[in-house]
Amino acid sequence: MPEPGTPPGQYSLYILRCADGTLYTGIAIDVDSRLVEHERGTRGAKYLRGRAPFRLVFREPVGDRSEAQRIEYRVKQLDRAAKLRLVSGELSLEAVRLTGSELLAQ
Repeated sequence: MPEPGTPPGQYSLYILRCADGTLYTGIAIDVDSRLVEHERGTRGAKYLRGRAPFRLVFREPVGDRSEAQRIEYRVKQLDRAAKLRLVSGELSLEAVRLTGSELLAQ
């Protein structure tokens, strides 16, 4: 099920911490169902094969598919330190949305 209070069709950006400590970023309408798919290995995300178990460390609604893909791309361009700042709340998703990869220089 999508996040309670989230409009139908709204995507969320999520970040998983893999067993090997790496971070995986994705988008989905229903993050919980997508996480189950990742754990079962039933759909996509070749990167996650062999990296289970996963832990959901970040989830935030971001808008329609187009906006979600834009933000996902920007987050994937961030270095690990910036992603960890995003996960910890030290860096806001809004800042990533507005400035994108310029955060790499900070």
